[in-house]
Amino acid sequence: MADHSLAHRAQNPTRTETIHLPPTTPPTNHGRTVAAWATTWSVVFGGVVAALGVAFVLVWLFWTGMALIGAGLVLGKVLQLLGHGQGGAATLARAQRRGGH
Repeated sequence: MADHSLAHRAQNPTRTETIHLPPTTPPTNHGRTVAAWATTWSVVFGGVVAALGVAFVLVWLFWTGMALIGAGLVLGKVLQLLGHGQGGAATLARAQRRGGH
């Protein structure tokens, strides 16, 4: 039986792992980028349209909502490739204009 008493734990401290920090500090925008917002809101809007299609039993409205979701995902990727995503040139320039945050 293992000794888990307070006295045993005080005399035998547990070993912890070494923390390895990343080589650079991650961006400070916490994902608040043009690409992230555009993707999020287009997917939410497409989801609402698709949900209304299900609620009103309109198959064409459901598939319209699904197409809007797909278009929103493509839009987000295109914006990321254009530099409006995390660590992109446009995002970094905007952060510099606003004082780094």
